[in-house]
Amino acid sequence: MKEHTRTNRVLLASLGFALLGGGLLVLAGGTDIYRRWNLSPPDGWPLQNRHDVLIPGATQTRWAAQDWWWPTAIATLAVLMLMALSWLLAQSRRRRPSPLPVAGSPRPAVTVDDDVLSDVLGDDLDGLTGIRRARARFTGPRAHPEARIDLTLGPGALPTRVLDGVPAATERTRRSAGWDELPTHVGLKVARHGSHRVD
Repeated sequence: MKEHTRTNRVLLASLGFALLGGGLLVLAGGTDIYRRWNLSPPDGWPLQNRHDVLIPGATQTRWAAQDWWWPTAIATLAVLMLMALSWLLAQSRRRRPSPLPVAGSPRPAVTVDDDVLSDVLGDDLDGLTGIRRARARFTGPRAHPEARIDLTLGPGALPTRVLDGVPAATERTRRSAGWDELPTHVGLKVARHGSHRVD
């Protein structure tokens, strides 16, 4: 899973749980569930009945009378709005492939998109015995990229045998790009397989 996708899911899940909790709290107080079901909420629990409010009027007046209240409230809302706006803009901004320089190329320097090179490396790794799926990407500075490989092994595959074939694939990529070195990080996981029915 891509990093930005994971971050989006965590943020959306957190926001969803917060809104769900707030909605259930308001629903419980507005429908007088505690009295109907003979429930005793903890001391200080907000919205215990339909006449309660989240922030009592006395508290609202006390806060509003403070010099720091309105600047703090406005600054907090402005920061939240800017964070939401930046997150929204980040979703619409598509990632462009980064050009990786090919060493030893004449002027002007020859570059190759990292997406293309990572696809080639992934296809090369897919041909290894025991690998069900291979994904590769390049990180780090342009002059000294690093390869990050995620391998999904099929049931019964031997990790040691699979890893024996990885250096040859990365070496072919390194030679084709003319780099002096290509540090590689490999992550392994095993594919799930369904249960077999026995008659």
